[in-house]
Amino acid sequence: MSKQEKQPPKSGEEKAETSKSKRGRKRKGMCLEDRPLLEPDAAGIDIGAREIFVAVPPDRDEEPVRVFATFTEDLDAMARWLVSCGITTVAMESTGCTGFRSTMCWNNTG
Repeated sequence: MSKQEKQPPKSGEEKAETSKSKRGRKRKGMCLEDRPLLEPDAAGIDIGAREIFVAVPPDRDEEPVRVFATFTEDLDAMARWLVSCGITTVAMESTGCTGFRSTMCWNNTG
C-alpha cells in the first residue's frame, strides 16, 4: 500500500473525523423566514408536569408566550386566552398523560 492510500480509520479516529466534517457543513432545511405559513391561527403548547408553555402568533397578544399552571382553573384560563387570540388549531407536545386534561378544557371552551 502506498503512502497516498489511506488505511481505514480506527474507531476513535473515525468519530473525530466525522465530527470535524459536520462542523463545516451548511445546515439543511429552510430558514424560518422562508417557510410557508400553513396555519395562521395555530398555537404551540408544551405541556409539562407543573407548567404549560403556550405560544400564539406575535400579532395576537402583547404577551404572545405565556406560562400556565396545570390546575383545572389554569387550563380553563389558558383555553379562554387561546379563544380570545383567535386560535383554532393547537400543536401540543406532552410526554405524559397531562395533555389529555388540556385537550378536554380546550374542547369544552369552543
